[in-house]
Order: sequence, then structure tokens, then C-alpha cells
Amino acid sequence: MTGSGERPGVVDPLGETLAAAVRRTGARSGGVYLLDPAEAVLGLVALCGVPVDAFAPWWRAPFAVHGPSQDAIRNERLVWVSSLEELARSYPRVAASIPYQVAFAVVPLREVRHCRGALLLMWAPGRSPRLSRRERGHIAFSARRIARVLDAAAHPPVIPDRPRFVRRHHAEPRPQSGLAAARLLERLPLGTLALDLGGCVTYVNAAAAELLGRPAEQLLGTQPWQSLTWLDNIAYMDAYRTAVSSREPLALTVLRPPDQWLDLRLHTDDSGTSVLIAPDPSSRPPGTQPTFTGTPTHSRIHLLMALAAALTETLGVQDVVDLVAERILPAFGAHGMIMSTADAGRIQIIGHRGYAPDVIERLEGLSSDSDLTPVGRALTTGTSLFVADRDELARRYPRAPLIGDKHAWASMPLLSSGHPIGCLLLSYNEPHPFTAAERSILTPLAGLIAQALDRARLYDAQHNLAHALQQTLLPHALPAVTGLDVAARYLPASHGMDIGGDFYDLIRLTDTTAAAVIGDVQGHDMTAAALMGQVRMAVHSHATAGATPDQVLTRTDRDLADLNATRFVSCLYAHLDLARHRVTLASAGHPPPLLRHPDSRTHPVDIRPGPPLGIGIGTPSYPLTTLSLAPDTLLALYTDGLVETPGIDITRTIADLAHHLGQYADLPLHQLVDSLVHHTRRTDRHTDDIALLLLQPHRTAER
Repeated sequence: MTGSGERPGVVDPLGETLAAAVRRTGARSGGVYLLDPAEAVLGLVALCGVPVDAFAPWWRAPFAVHGPSQDAIRNERLVWVSSLEELARSYPRVAASIPYQVAFAVVPLREVRHCRGALLLMWAPGRSPRLSRRERGHIAFSARRIARVLDAAAHPPVIPDRPRFVRRHHAEPRPQSGLAAARLLERLPLGTLALDLGGCVTYVNAAAAELLGRPAEQLLGTQPWQSLTWLDNIAYMDAYRTAVSSREPLALTVLRPPDQWLDLRLHTDDSGTSVLIAPDPSSRPPGTQPTFTGTPTHSRIHLLMALAAALTETLGVQDVVDLVAERILPAFGAHGMIMSTADAGRIQIIGHRGYAPDVIERLEGLSSDSDLTPVGRALTTGTSLFVADRDELARRYPRAPLIGDKHAWASMPLLSSGHPIGCLLLSYNEPHPFTAAERSILTPLAGLIAQALDRARLYDAQHNLAHALQQTLLPHALPAVTGLDVAARYLPASHGMDIGGDFYDLIRLTDTTAAAVIGDVQGHDMTAAALMGQVRMAVHSHATAGATPDQVLTRTDRDLADLNATRFVSCLYAHLDLARHRVTLASAGHPPPLLRHPDSRTHPVDIRPGPPLGIGIGTPSYPLTTLSLAPDTLLALYTDGLVETPGIDITRTIADLAHHLGQYADLPLHQLVDSLVHHTRRTDRHTDDIALLLLQPHRTAER
């Protein structure tokens, strides 16, 4: 069983030419991408020098996005990226998913009849940032050779679901070669595996075979995740991909069923990967997840999934800051956090933990364009920076002010639409070397935080706009009416933009008469709020012109028809005659008001409603209902948000509200109105906005 993707004895001109290109240019690895015009994606057809599975995230890429391979093909030019910093400046979305240094070139494949494509060549990080004229010549020559191979094919190449692996050298060491070395390793109690560049096992000692539970002959020539099904998981593949890409040592703890935990240590260079295997001495309860070194409780994928799920539940900027402080700091063992944005070229702190106020004051307002500090560099270059101790900080940033009493820092840009919108700084009380595993989590995590922060900033802006609009459309204060006590409340919905169409108003008509109105426009958005303002003004205009309650509703309905309003409105209008102690009501599809008598008897008013406003049924009729309104009688007008509860009949909730209103006859109105809202909405989670208006005449109005 082989996992290389090669077929022994089969001539592969494209593979041979790709391997020659990697050797000729001195690259570490390379690949050939071809454009699938039907699906508008770039597909990787062949890969040399890197295990195919380790390159899985980059097998396919949409052609329409902004990326190095896409630009090379579209613009027919060589794209050279010498470092992660340069990648972040030119292609920030690509850089956000790569936590290690890179150096690569992409060159288009020209003059191919059947297809368009590109040659990708990758070098070890730390090489010269410039391509020499000789290197450019080798790259161009290699691209021409690959183009000729593709052009000579009788049919257009098929982009496979899985790219084929191409070995870089003509001859690889035979499995179990080197007798002396083999005897040395066999004597060790430590398990050892050797993997070639394709990820296949070329050596396994007896201790490794015993720990892995497979004889050597069943492991040789296979990829570990194929012959050991319990390694065929995202956690192991993520660790292996990071080790191969970064060339840094990486530790991983995995479970060999049913209950044997193993510590794996991966060491990779240009010839392959060595894996050291030992039993994990710690005791782990059932259900424990595999772990990278540096992430003590979760594998990378599980940690990212948990944090991503938590970030989706954040609404405002403060929610994002609190989640980072409460969930992310403990997950990485950090002791401090500063989250900042750039405003008018200056650093603006939006949240922090573990720092004294005077430290934050010194950082607040510094130039965001300066690369003298890790925060400024992250905002300027869009690249992450990991500083393990104060000596490293002094070497890299000799003029940087010391930020607090911390000894290690991870400074990560928060990128949105390719541009830094902020920076997240994690800090430690002691020196902290950042492993490749930690960086491989923190880098994509910063991208998730940036997306959440961008949404949160938009939400806060919309919330502030909605709040300002709502405050403009609702009455700032109800007018004083002699002989009438009034209390009102408005509560926006707990989801969305906190804006809706519920409204109320009190209109003083004469010295002894007034009009009270409450209504609910369909919807919870800007349109509902704007229409609410128009309805409120229309009602006010008709009421002050002397119209009767039914005329006020009829004329307002006609106004909505003239406006071509697409929403309907429920509305209850009450004309109060305080001298005669009576109230006349008209309803446009609105819940009935509650009436509490001076002896505390309370009940819904038996009122016959007309149709809601704005439904367009010709000339509607709104029957009038006249009631006695003696002093100390209380009339409660409300919207359906106060009484509608999913799964409960609204008549029951109205009756319950009436019962509560009757029980608290001794409360002042301003306390009673809060009591009613709290009684019906005992939690902060309500999906509809609420308006409530209490009216109670007292004896000073009598003549």
C-alpha cells in the first residue's frame, strides 16, 4: 500500500518536469495549478517535495479572489513573495491563514493550447529577499518546459480531486537502510518512525511498532493516517501540516484506542520527517481530546471551533472584548490583553485586561503608523509578531517603550477586507517561547476575532443610529394635563437593531380634554420606525383638528394609502373628557385596554375593533366604545409585545396582566409601570418591542 500518489513504472512527463524545476531552481517544493474554466477554480494537479495531505487546504482556490496564483495567471507576470510580512501586505487574506514564514514564486504557464495555469515554487524561509537574475532565468525556463509538456498532450489535462505526489529526487533511500543506524534505533526504548517527503513510512523500529500496535511490515510504505485509522483525524493532520510547513519541532498527544495515550514529537527537514513516540505518563480521563504542546485542553481544531462558535454570539464591541478576556486569555495561559483600533492615525484602546490604567494611558493615542512598537507594527504591516522575552523586544524594537511589567507578547493584526482594523496584544508575566503550534492557532483565531469585531462595530453603529432615531420619533416628555396622572415605558426588542414600530403619545386638546394613542407598526427595522413617525404625526394632526376617535383612525388609514405604505398598523385611540369623567375608544386591530376601577376590580375593556390601518380595504369602520372614567380609575394601553408569549394563549396573558394590575393598586404610577413590565418580561430576552401607557384621572379635575 502506498500513499505517494505515484504509479510505479508509469511515465509521468509533467511530474518529471516539475521535479526537475524544483531541483534546478533550488526550491524546497513546487506544484502546478491549472484553471478549471467550468468551475472558475484553480486546481492543484501535481505537488513535489511536500506531502499531498499536508497541502490539502490549498488544493483548490476560487479564481475570482485576490491571490498570488490568480494574479500571476490574470496579469501574466511573475509573483514573488519573500516573507510572511510581504504576503500580508500584498495578500492579507492568504497571510491570515499561515502562521509561519514563507518564500515562494508563482509564474504563469504561457502558450498552452488547452488550458491556463501557473507553476508554484517554494523555498525555505530565511533565504535572500530578492531573486537573482540567474534564479529568474531558471524559473522562466522551468515554466516554459512545463508549458510545453502540457501543450504536447493530446487532450486538455483533467484536474483531479486529489493532486498526485511527485518525488523531488530520482532515488530515495530504501526502507530500513543503514544497518548501523537501524541497530542503534532498535536498542532504544523510544519509538521512532521515518517519513519521506510524501509522508510514507520508510523506517520503523520495534518499539514504535509495539506502541502503535502494528507490525513493521504493515507500516512500511504507508502513510500513518492510512495504516493507523485512529490517526486519520483533523488534529493529527493539522499538527503534521504545521510541522512540515514550518520545519519547527512539534509535539502532539494522541489516543491509541482504547485507552493508550501516546506523545508524538515531529522533526522535519528537507529530507523528510522523524517521529519520536513515547507513552504519555499523565493520566487522562475518558473523553480527553488530542492536544498540541502549548494548547493544554483542546486540539487546535476543537479550540478554534469552540471559540468561533462563541464569537458568533457576540453583538457589540464590548461583547467581543469580554469574550477575548474570558475565553481566549485562559486558553493560552496569557496574563494580559490589549485590544485596539486605529482612529485618525492614532491607537485607540477598546478593551484591556491585566494592565494598570496608567499603562493604558501611555499607549492610548500613540501613532498607529509607527513600527516602533509591536502594536504599531501589526497595524502598519498587517503581520503577526511574537516576542518571547524582553531581550528579544530590545533587539527588535530598541526604541519601543516597555508596555507594563510583562515579559512576552503576541501582537496580531485584526484584518477585515484585507486591511488592519485593529490589533490584539496578548502578554505573559514570564518569558514565553511561542511554538509553531501556538502560532498556528493564534493566527487564524485573530482572523475570527477581526470578523467578529467588524460585525460588532457595524452593530454598534446601527444600534446608536437606531437609538437616536427612536428617541427622535418618540415623545421626549408627555405633556402635563391638569387632573391626569400619566406614566409610560418603551422597551426595544432584545435582538437585532433595538428598533421597532411601537409608539405612544398623549395630546392635550383643551383644558379638560386630551387624547391618548398607542400603536404598533408591522416590523422591527428602519422602515417600521419611519412609518411609526408618520402615523404618530398624522394622528396628532387629526386629533388637534377636532376629529372624533373613529375619524382620526379613518383619516390616518387614508393617509397611509396616499403614502403607499406596505406595512399595516394596529392602533388604539382614546379621547379623555376629564370634566365629564368619560373616555371614548376606537381600535384599529389593537389589543384591548385594561380598566382598573377605584375598588381595584380590573378587566379588559370589551371593545369591538376595526381593521388595522393600511391594509387597503376601502373605507373601514371603527366602532366607538364609551366608558365611565371616574377619578382614581386607571386605564392601561399597551402593545402586543407585553402580552404575547410563544405557546400561550394571548387571552390568558392579558388576564394575568389584569390580575397583576389589580393587585398593586397602592403603587405610584411610575413604580406600577415598571412592575407591569417586569412581571410580563422576567428576562432580558424578548423578541418584540413593548410600549405601555398608564392614565389615571384624579379629583382635582372635577368642577
